[in-house]
Amino acid sequence: QVQVVESGGGLVQAGGSLRLSCAASGRIFGYYAMGWFRRAPGKERELVAAIMWNGVGTYYADSVKDRFTISRDNAKSTVYLQMTSLKSEDTAVYYCAADSHGYASRWYAFPDPFWGQGTQVTVSS
Repeated sequence: QVQVVESGGGLVQAGGSLRLSCAASGRIFGYYAMGWFRRAPGKERELVAAIMWNGVGTYYADSVKDRFTISRDNAKSTVYLQMTSLKSEDTAVYYCAADSHGYASRWYAFPDPFWGQGTQVTVSS
């Protein structure tokens, strides 16, 4: 199995920035697509951003496009989510996910991921 641990959440003012980190262990990190999900109170879980195992392709939800950036450092077995221009609606628990599966046209589907424990991001306004 793969273990993933998130860090970097916290309280930030609207318009501010945070950088989340996700450290993976247990398997070869470089062969897994990595993603960030979030779940806000009263809402369904949402895929925020994803990055291919080789880092070539990325995916972003429309709600965060041009504000968030996902990246990975396979040498450190770590994936990052740089969040800028944060809004109150970004408040959620953010979860890191790792998945070696996927569909031909949707590698970011995460059909059976390993999950991190989550890290809270709170944006005040």
